[in-house]
Amino acid sequence: MTNTVIDQSLRSHYIDPQQMSWSPTPFPGIQIKVLYTEATSGMSTVLFKMDAGAVVPFHEHTGLEQTFMLEGSLEDEEGKAFPGTYVWRPAGSQHIAVAPNGAIFLSMFMSPNHFFSGEKYDLK
Repeated sequence: MTNTVIDQSLRSHYIDPQQMSWSPTPFPGIQIKVLYTEATSGMSTVLFKMDAGAVVPFHEHTGLEQTFMLEGSLEDEEGKAFPGTYVWRPAGSQHIAVAPNGAIFLSMFMSPNHFFSGEKYDLK
């Protein structure tokens, strides 16, 4: 290694989610750990924990959403995601998501969701 000065804005950011506390959301039975968020676009990577029966209310994905399931299941009218499965939804897709037996999953959003029932949830 050389003794080069490193631009701090280009350094890697190591996150240990196990050391983070779960944060509440406006939605009953749903907690999160925000691993990354970009203030300008709203792009984010979020670890979700949903209690059994918890529901993400009707919303629209305003940008691409990607989810990798770690535990439990997440269901909507189009299908079910189980541990080890991956689902992505294009911008403009709309749904209600339910975790019948609880779930833990990692989701990446290109921009914040729009909730039709008036909930405001901004990770910035």
